[in-house]
Amino acid sequence: MRSQEELQRLLARRGFEATQPTLSRDVRDLGLVKTPRGYALPGAVEPAEDGRRRLGRLDRVLAESVLSVRVAGTLVVLKTPPAGAHPVARVLDEAGLPEAAGSIAGDDTVFVATFDAASARALAARLSIPGAPAPSRRRGA
Repeated sequence: MRSQEELQRLLARRGFEATQPTLSRDVRDLGLVKTPRGYALPGAVEPAEDGRRRLGRLDRVLAESVLSVRVAGTLVVLKTPPAGAHPVARVLDEAGLPEAAGSIAGDDTVFVATFDAASARALAARLSIPGAPAPSRRRGA
């Protein structure tokens, strides 16, 4: 919704009567902020922007924390400094790369399961070159 007037019309169509001062107070109480696209929760981001932010975070963590990337069958094995595996696995999982089925982190090693050997090679290449576009293979392909 772009305005309080629009919200008032939408509520009226659903059988709810609300005055503009009540809406204004409710919007303030909910903590909504006015954006160019309408009202939103503070910190809410567009899905595309969120995806770019997650990939940017992945690239930073890879550059700062990953010592090596190797393929082992359908697994990609990442080596990190001691106690570095968990943060790497977390950002990998959050990035939602299409080849990655999931990860397991130890102390200094992350195992990333992929769907097949070709996906493992493509993922390893992507993780070895921070900032490269994510491969576009379909899951299970």
